[in-house]
Amino acid sequence: MNTPTLVLIAAGALLVWGVHGWWMSRRLTTARRDPLTGLWTREAFTRRARRLLRNPHAVVVLADVDRFKQVNDAHGHAAGDALLAATAGRLAHAVGRAGVAGRLGGDEFAAVLIDPDGTAADQIAVLGRVLARPADTASDVHTTVSLGWVRRCDHPGEDLSGLLRRADEAMYAAKRTPATVRRATLGRLLASVAGRRSGRRGAA
Repeated sequence: MNTPTLVLIAAGALLVWGVHGWWMSRRLTTARRDPLTGLWTREAFTRRARRLLRNPHAVVVLADVDRFKQVNDAHGHAAGDALLAATAGRLAHAVGRAGVAGRLGGDEFAAVLIDPDGTAADQIAVLGRVLARPADTASDVHTTVSLGWVRRCDHPGEDLSGLLRRADEAMYAAKRTPATVRRATLGRLLASVAGRRSGRRGAA
């Protein structure tokens, strides 16, 4: 077998392995995405969020659709799915390519964004209003999205789980007020786990 033939065979083999590698990479990426919203799944979000939390300007956000069960009951699951997809798309747009957003399950979402300018409060207030807009494909569905958030630099000793707990507490508090957005306080957590779970079920 002459040299040109060997080169062609080697090039063909490399091409096949390259395509195979690309295909496997796409399959893995797809498996790490939530099929309804396109956001990262809980596990994939956690890995990326932990890396972002090395940045002291990181901000952790939790978002929960209010009265989601009532939406499904009154308008049907298709409308509920449209609402979740719209919420996810708007959240992903808000955090941008420098941040990460994921669906933790049900109607609950999490995000980590980078806030080098200290404008997170304004950004998240705007996000709360944007998330409250009806979905284009379900314009008759009206609800709000409660948000809780916490700055990484306020709790430098806590990991992602601890920061999510604080954001969760702030989100639970937001459900009890008309504001729908609440920043985690610097003090101790206020509500029990049972209380937070009650809030997540859309009591407000």
